[in-house]
Amino acid sequence: MSAFPEGDTTNDEGERQQWSQKRNPMARELNVINTGSGNSDACTYMWACAICDENERCQKDKEGHSRWLVAKRMERIEHKVLIMSNKGGVGKSTCTTNIAVSLALKGWHVGICDMDIHGPNIPKMVGAEGQKLKVSTSGGIIPFQAYNLKIASMSFLLQNSDDPIIWRDAYKYEFINQLLGGVDWQDLNFLLIDLPPGTGNESVTTIDLLGTVSGAVIVTTPQEVALLDSRKSVTFCKDSEVPIVGIVENMSGLECPHCHTQIDVFRKGGGEASALDMGVPFLGRIPLDPDVVTQSDAGEPFALFNSDSPTAEAYHQIANQVEAFCKKSASLLKVGRTTTGLLKGDR
Repeated sequence: MSAFPEGDTTNDEGERQQWSQKRNPMARELNVINTGSGNSDACTYMWACAICDENERCQKDKEGHSRWLVAKRMERIEHKVLIMSNKGGVGKSTCTTNIAVSLALKGWHVGICDMDIHGPNIPKMVGAEGQKLKVSTSGGIIPFQAYNLKIASMSFLLQNSDDPIIWRDAYKYEFINQLLGGVDWQDLNFLLIDLPPGTGNESVTTIDLLGTVSGAVIVTTPQEVALLDSRKSVTFCKDSEVPIVGIVENMSGLECPHCHTQIDVFRKGGGEASALDMGVPFLGRIPLDPDVVTQSDAGEPFALFNSDSPTAEAYHQIANQVEAFCKKSASLLKVGRTTTGLLKGDR
């Protein structure tokens, strides 16, 4: 589609570019990559269609551009790990945040993609609720950074945290494209993708767009109702040819603060039994710890601020297994490994 008015016959590409930049301020600020393919239907803007000034008038192949853009972003990320469950309320986002922090403590460059469109909680857990994302001058949306993590979430786009998202699947597809391809993740060792509960559109679309997924961590709680749903997640991953890192049994036992007796609030051992029965690894148990709730609500990742506690150690051990699993498929190359700031706590 020509950027010039209808009927314009200018052949000077320089004049065309100047005119386009005058009418499109975003194009003036962001880099445009020219692949030299000569295909007028192939858009090579390094930002998502949803934030492009030409979106409504553009007649180029938007689907092709979206997939190309996701591929360009993801090729700079070494390992993409899904954190999923088939049931809500099992602590999946809490696990995602603390596993990510544990990996960052080891010196890796880590990002979190909060794919839970209807319940985006990751920003709350890192003290970033109410923050907004900006567009970079080099193309793409700049992820929010906290605790040496790069984070993108629907939460950053809401005017009010109480606003519900009432979307059909077509809108969700566009947003998933924007989170994966529109965000300028840059070089990462790990991108943890916090999927919403279930095995529906968001999960299917994410896997389809990513193409290659390093593995999936399935979070459950010990009671039978949650285990029934977690087994569906295992089957979903196997059918989708997604490698399974293993099952995490969250909220597994509570230590009484007075007598220190173990109380199995939601029973115990169900996650391990389910993993054994389904033939997948069991990654460990995370206790039901009231301090995890308190610090998550305060925006302070528990695995960082209580790094020597038994609960934090459980997160660290799970992160170690995620790292080891990813090492099986490819050698992990440090991306500018640093020993400053948060990473001085290298484990």
